[in-house]
Amino acid sequence: MLSPDDIAAIADELAEADRTHGVIPRITARYPDATVEDSYAIQGVWRDANVAAGRTLVGRKIGLTSKAMQQATGITEPDYGVMFDDTVYRSGAEIPVDVFSNVRIEVELAFVLKTPLEGPDCTLDDALAAIDYAVPALEVLNSHVELEGRTIVDTIADNAAYGAMVLGTVRKRPDEIDLRWVPGVLSRNGEIEETGVAAGVLGHPATGVAWLANKFHQHGARLEAGEIILAGSFTRPMWVSRGDSVLCDYGPMGVIECRFV
Repeated sequence: MLSPDDIAAIADELAEADRTHGVIPRITARYPDATVEDSYAIQGVWRDANVAAGRTLVGRKIGLTSKAMQQATGITEPDYGVMFDDTVYRSGAEIPVDVFSNVRIEVELAFVLKTPLEGPDCTLDDALAAIDYAVPALEVLNSHVELEGRTIVDTIADNAAYGAMVLGTVRKRPDEIDLRWVPGVLSRNGEIEETGVAAGVLGHPATGVAWLANKFHQHGARLEAGEIILAGSFTRPMWVSRGDSVLCDYGPMGVIECRFV
């Protein structure tokens, strides 16, 4: 495991990369003994520094929950990161591409909790009972660690590569729609690039919420009412550049549009 000094130094590196929109050398190439626990500790130092600076935490993202994403990254287990209020956009937004690194888009569902959710034995049914509503979402990936050869340790330390999310306007309670079959048809500049259905996320997109509650229990924490949980992509990530217009059609859950400027 890494020393506290190493953890603090890496967190500082990532914070500087976030400020300058840069990329750092792969953490696991320089610290081959780093563990998943170390990577969450690095993320925690970065998170706490942002909270201390006045940012407001609004929820959590879960990543690498579908076969599509695991195959795209070569990483085979889920991870999570934190989301701050200044990273939330609405459909129709213009998003400044220069504030991110390695900018890509993923197709997801987000869930807002109406009651706290706690492990260690949280099930899908427990998660569904705690969810107020689902809303379609696009995640903007923001990777500050070089992509070639990265492992889950690199990704977790980098706040699970979270940059921002774009939320749709259609809200559905879990009992109003079969969330497994929500589609996503992702287009860039009018051309369809990726398609999928939400069942690609662990068989049901809310399964990740239960996984996260159980993971949090290991860290002595729980998910709180009002938090937004971004449940993981059911398509591969799509690269975007300045000038790209993005549209995703979620069928009965509406459409999200945004443009990168």
